[in-house]
Formats: sequence, C-alpha cells, structure tokens
Amino acid sequence: MPEVMTARTDPEGGRSRRQPPSALPKTYDPAQVEERVYALWERGGYFRPRADGAKEKSRRPFTIIMPPPNLTGELHLGHALVVALEDALTRWHRMLGDDTLWLPGVDHAAIAVNAIVERQLADEGRTRHDVGREAFLARVWDFVNRSRSRIAEQHRRLGASADWTREAFTMDPGPQRAVRQTFKRLYDDGLIYRGERLINWDPEGQTALSDLEVDYREVAGHFWYVRYPLLDAEGGQTQEFVTIATTRPETIPADTAVAVNPADERYRSLIGRRVLVPTSDRPVAVIADAAVSMKAGSGALKVTPAHDPLDFEIGERHGLEILNIMNPDATLNERAGAYAGLDRFEARDRVVADLEAKGLIEKVEPYTHAVGHSQRSGAIVEPMISLQWFVSAKPLAQPAIAAVRDGRIRFVPDRFARTYLQWMDNIRDWCISRQIWWGHRIPVWYCDACAGLTVAVQDPTACDHCGDAHIRQDEDTLDTWFSSGLWPHSTLGWPDDSDDLRRYYPTQVMETAYDIIFFWVARMIMLSMYNMRGVPPFETVYLHGLVRAQDGHKMSKSLGNVIDPLKVIDRYGTDALRFTLVTGPAPGNDMRLTDERLEGSRNFANKLWNGARFVLGELEAGERAAAPVDVRARPLEDRWILSRLARLTRTVQQLLDDFQLGEAGRQIHDFLWSEFFDWYVEASKPRLRRGDRSPLPVLVYVLDRSLRLLHPFMPFVTEEIWQRLRRHLQNPRARALIAASYPSKRNVQPALDDEAERAFAVLQNTVRAIRQVRAEKKVEPGRWVPAYVIDRGGDGSLAERSTVIEVLARARPLHIVSAREEAPSEGVVAQVLAGAEVVLPLGGLVDAEQERARLQKEVNDAQGYLQRVEAKLGNDQFRRKAPADVVAREERRRDEIAGRLAGLRERMADLP
Repeated sequence: MPEVMTARTDPEGGRSRRQPPSALPKTYDPAQVEERVYALWERGGYFRPRADGAKEKSRRPFTIIMPPPNLTGELHLGHALVVALEDALTRWHRMLGDDTLWLPGVDHAAIAVNAIVERQLADEGRTRHDVGREAFLARVWDFVNRSRSRIAEQHRRLGASADWTREAFTMDPGPQRAVRQTFKRLYDDGLIYRGERLINWDPEGQTALSDLEVDYREVAGHFWYVRYPLLDAEGGQTQEFVTIATTRPETIPADTAVAVNPADERYRSLIGRRVLVPTSDRPVAVIADAAVSMKAGSGALKVTPAHDPLDFEIGERHGLEILNIMNPDATLNERAGAYAGLDRFEARDRVVADLEAKGLIEKVEPYTHAVGHSQRSGAIVEPMISLQWFVSAKPLAQPAIAAVRDGRIRFVPDRFARTYLQWMDNIRDWCISRQIWWGHRIPVWYCDACAGLTVAVQDPTACDHCGDAHIRQDEDTLDTWFSSGLWPHSTLGWPDDSDDLRRYYPTQVMETAYDIIFFWVARMIMLSMYNMRGVPPFETVYLHGLVRAQDGHKMSKSLGNVIDPLKVIDRYGTDALRFTLVTGPAPGNDMRLTDERLEGSRNFANKLWNGARFVLGELEAGERAAAPVDVRARPLEDRWILSRLARLTRTVQQLLDDFQLGEAGRQIHDFLWSEFFDWYVEASKPRLRRGDRSPLPVLVYVLDRSLRLLHPFMPFVTEEIWQRLRRHLQNPRARALIAASYPSKRNVQPALDDEAERAFAVLQNTVRAIRQVRAEKKVEPGRWVPAYVIDRGGDGSLAERSTVIEVLARARPLHIVSAREEAPSEGVVAQVLAGAEVVLPLGGLVDAEQERARLQKEVNDAQGYLQRVEAKLGNDQFRRKAPADVVAREERRRDEIAGRLAGLRERMADLP
C-alpha cells in the first residue's frame, strides 16, 4: 500500500532540535480557530461549484437547495441540525470530487413577518391601515434586511459551506417572476380558481389559513345534548324531539338541516320530516347521509355548512343553504338574530342559557377534543365560508404520487413515503390567498367596467377583455408555501433556461424535517413537476427528526425551553454541537439535546487535538521523505491499524451512501478515540523511543486519512489540524482539507488483514485482562505488576509484541510462556481468554474462594454462550440458508468458546 508512505519523516526516527512550525497549542480553543478557518475557506472560494471548464463539467453534479429559514430573526436548533446534516453531505460530495452546489436562501415568512411588524405598529398605537400599504411594506423591508443579515452571520458561525454568491430570497425579482409565471400558467390551465368555500379563518391574524397552518390541540370542553322539536306533516310542533350533541352551540343559529345515517334504525322513520332550530324556531329538514357517525354523540348531527368542514361537504351533496353567522373578528353577525354582536364564546354561554330556560338541554357531558389553533397567532381557528383563491390540487398530485410510487423519488426513512402517499391520495384543494400585505401579491387585476379578470406576469395597464385602463390589483397575497413550493427550480433561474437550471436541476437531496412533508415537500414535488415538464425536483427526500429539550418536550418560546445554538457554540464549540446533532438518533427520529452529549462531543474534539498534537510533535523539522515500505513487512500494530482504517473507510462510505450519517460519525469517533489514539498511538510509543522501524509514516497516514473521514462532521478542528499536518505530506495537492479527496473504499483491499486483526485482538484482550485484574484488586495505577501470559495461539505474536503489552498493561516483568506449567499456580489471579491465559502472581492480594467464585461465574457464562452457538449450528435450516462465511464464523466462535471453557476449568482445578 504505497499511499502509507506519503508522510515525510526521517526513516531512522531521528529528531531535530528546533521547535517544529507545525506544533499545535496545548489546548484546543474553538473561539481562536473557527472564525479564522471559515475566512480561509471563503477566501479560497471553496464553497462555489467549479463547472467552468470541460473537465469540471464532466464531473457528476451534486446539489442541495437549503430549506429557507423564516426571516423572523434568529436561527434555532432545528436550523442548526439542518446545517449540520446538509453541510456534512455537501462537504463529503465536494471531497468525492463531485461538482457540488449547496444553494442557500431565506423565506419571506409572510404571515409571521407581517404579524411582527403589525405588533410593532400596535406598540405605537397604530395599525397597518393607519400608515398605508406602501409605508407598511417599507417598514417590513427594513426589518427583513436586518434579519437577513443576522441569519447569514449565524449560518457562518455554524460552519455552513454554502455558495453565498448564489443566496436566494423568495422576494427577489427572479423568484417573484417565477411565482407570477406559475400562477398564470395554473390559472390558464384551469387549476387556479376563485370561489366561496369553507376555509380556516384566523380571527386574530384576520387571514385565511391552509389546513397545514392549523395546529390541533386537546381542549377540555363539553358535549351539549340539545333537543330539536319535531314537526308534524302540517308544520305543527309535536311533543317529540330529535336530540343532537354539539361542542359548539353558538353555531346552532346557522343550522340548515339535521342529518342521520340512513342505516341507523333509530332515525330511519324521521328522514324527510322537519325539526325546529331551537334558537330561532326556523324549520329545517331531517336528511340522510352516510358520513354521519352512528356512534358519536347521539347519532344525529346538526348540519352547519358555513362553519364545519364535514357539514360543508354534506351541504354540497344535499344543496343546503349556507348560512354564515360569523364576522371576521369572530363576533356573530345579524344572521345570528338575538346573538348578533356577541363574541363567539360569549354567544355560546348565551345560547346554552336560553336553551336551558326552554328546557331543551337534555344533558351536558365533559368532553376533551382536538381544536384547531392558528400556528402563527395561536387563536382558535374558525371554519368560515369565504371568497378565496384556490389551487385544484388533485391534478397536480397525480404525477407527484407516481414519482414516489415508481421510485424516481425515494424517502429516507422509507416509512415516510407511506405518510406522503396517504396524504396525497386524499389531498384537498389548497387555499392560497392570504389577507395580509407582506408577500407575493396575487397577480390578478379587476376591471370595474366589464367585471373581467386580468391575470398577468407583468403589471398590465389595461383590462385584457375591454381595454379599460381603470383596473385594480387584488389586495391579497399568496400563501408563503406557494413561492417556497417553487424553491428547487426558481432558485436556479426558472422561468429562464439558465445555465444553473440546466446543470443543477434536478437536485440530488432535499433534506428537511419530517413535520413539513405536507407543508413543503409535497408542494415542491407538485409544482416542480408541473413547471419542469414532469421532472421531479430531487432524487432523495432525507427527513430528520425534531430536536427536543432534555426532558423530551418540544422546544417552544411559550415553554421557555428554546436553546440558542450560538450560546451552545460559545460554550462547547461549533464542532461539538454539529457532531452531537448529526450523531443523534437514526434519520426521522426525534432527539434530546443534553449537556452530557455536548460535553462528550467537546471531549472528542479535545481528544483529537491532543492526539494530533502528539503526532505533530514527533514530526520535527529537518525530515526527508521516507522510502516506500511493504505493509506486510511492518510490525503487527501497523498492519492492524491500517487494516482497521481500511475497514472503517469501506464502512463509512457504505453508511454515507445509505444516508446513515449518524452511524458513520459514531464509527469514525470510535476508531479515532479507541483504536487509533488509545491503542495504536500508545503501542507505537516504545518504537518511537527506540527509533526502530519508525511508526511515524503510519501515524501520519492514519491521521491524515482519519481527518479526511471526519471533516464533514467536525470541519473546524479537522481543518486546523490538517493545515499543520499538510506540511509533512508529499504532494498533498489540496491547499485545504475542505478540498482534499475523501478516502475511497475502492483501494482499501490491499490493507485489509484479517490475520493481523485477529492477532492484535488477542493482544488487546491480554492487556484488558491484566487491566481488569489490576482494577479488581485495586492496584495503584502507577504500580508495575509481574505477569505471565500463556500463549496458546502458538504464532509467537504475543512474544513479538511483549514490549507493547508491558507498556499498555504496566506489567513488568512480563513472561510470555507456552505452557501452564511455566507459570506459578499459587497466590495468583488468572484470566482465561480465547487465545491466551493471563496469570498475575499477586500474593496476599488473592483470596482463593473469591477467585473460585469468579471463575465459576465465567464458566457458567461461557457454558450458556456455547450452548446457544451449538444450538444455532445444530439447526439444519440455519446451515442451509446462512452464507458459508457466516456458518464458518459461528464454527470459529464455537471452537474459541470451547477452548476458553476448557482453560477456565483447568484453572479452577489448579486452585488450592
């Protein structure tokens, strides 16, 4: 493996006397590193894709479009998780040599930003109507520009290697034109229409909401069972009643029918008769509809088409009158009769009191149910009939459904594909108009002369139908998700046929949170496939979970448990935060952010720093390039660490290919912390002192490759170390780690060495056994203890590495013997291993009965394990179906356990 020898060092291990320029400070201080390293990356232009020349254009493009954070001020931990994951993917593909573009951007967040500026005006005792649309929007733009600058700086603190020269904003001229172009195309194709339909109304924000902008929360309320007097054939009131159950008695004045299930025997004879609405003595019909539940409430349903989604659908099927009794501020209007002018909840109390006075309340039961609340204002949403603009969603959904079903788009984790398809199969028309001023104004102009509508991309000067110049634009703006639904192609220049659009569309990955599959992912797929002639916007949808507080609760300002990522960075460093977030649970699962996990990640950064500092400290100035060395002629520990590195490289690439970023990061962590620093570096120190067969080339090679593997996860500390290490590499090519090549699994085969790994595992187990005995007997850490190792492997590897065992186990003198008879038998503590036995003559520290009890426990454990393995091997079905290497591995395991068990029994027999 000639790559091993790309380190520059003295082949004799000699040292120069002067301080090397590559030496690291004693401690790692992220505050002294991160800003400087980020500036190095930006100056070098490493964030920009490089597809200018023919060679670069031949490279495979890799594109991620950043989910645009809302311009409401500060980034939160959810944004930090997005950066950590997307930057890891971006850096990995950049190091693979792909033509990589991570395109950043921000969203105008129409309702949220509109509300912020309205609150600012309210603090001044004014409304947006007092200042006018133009002045209001000027204030919004001032807020947006300040917020946008803060968010860009926060992204840089998080280490985002996005191409800031291409940063997009949903209110930029290009995206604005894309919005208008899409609106007009949909309108011309009959997929956008204006009509009176039931919508979700936010009485505090005074705007319509889509179904996805409503949060349903459990609210303690009541079921009121109300009697509706039954009329006879001539219209006279009888002594009979139909009882309905309702949670909203204030809407009774809007009833236009009572519905029952046609299969309900209790009410079948009443279908076609009439009842009186008990608040107004207005007669309405009893109708039959299969949508009525026979189990809920009384089984009879008051039908209020203007104020309930199910009732609206029933009303459409039966041609019922739509009676809206609600004003936009959630007070009741004149159609509510005696209750006009009352707030909806005040009206509820009045209606109940009046019905009780008439003896029409049969009973009241406590009832907890889900009530819709506005995501933005928090107000209880009111279903209301309103004249709004809608997108006919089903025709757009069909191609988007097909793209997932036929595999052109895949979800990670794949379980979310089912969630997506279930919602898309039952999709409803999308209300896209909002009664606010900030955002994309609906590109529709009304003509007072002919009542015609003009829909245009550019502002028209006259009516398309009659030519009259007196036209006025619709006052409403579009739902924010309409513009962000165009994000994968509007950010690349659409509707123009731009170079970026041709090169980077479709994108490869859309990474976002699972809770906005319907808000955003589905709409991006629908609108992108519509505009881009059936080409899906991305190949993979990678969904992460939510970052929760330590107690498991969702973070929210109302709970006061929101964590500012910049404060976490100030305390632990960016790399520690990012590594903690990426190596959390599997994709799609929520995670808890704890101080313990952050401290663990910070400790890992310090461990890496200290280990690298040791290696760099050995690489003093004045070296000359070492000659290539045959890996097979290297000492055992060299062959072992190179084999483990090769295996890690292969595993990490497979995990990253499968989007298992967390597991990839954990495997790199374990390799560096334990195998490289705790085992190999310690095992190499005796050779460094003696100067024989210098381990420096291997130390440098493994450190170099490990830094490359880790860089996407912890970019700052790895870049800082690599900049010092780079001086000791022959022809490193890249001037920065961010642009260095990622280790490839294609050329790891020569370094894989099963025999070296097996032999070194015996050495490790030997050291662990001595350490365990020392710990059990409470031997002082600095004290050397005598030890005998009975090498039952017979290959001489333990004798060859006796110095390593001595140093790592603090065992001196150390005797490597081949037979039990060569070791003492009295006053000893023994550990029986698969390939060796460790005997420590500790004299008075040994209690024979305690030793017998300990060995008996090990015998029992080994017997149980052996029985399980033998049962598996004795299963004919396992032997037939399992691969040959799996069967062989189990057989080796059986033999090893049997050998260890025999050794344990022999040791027990030797006890006095």
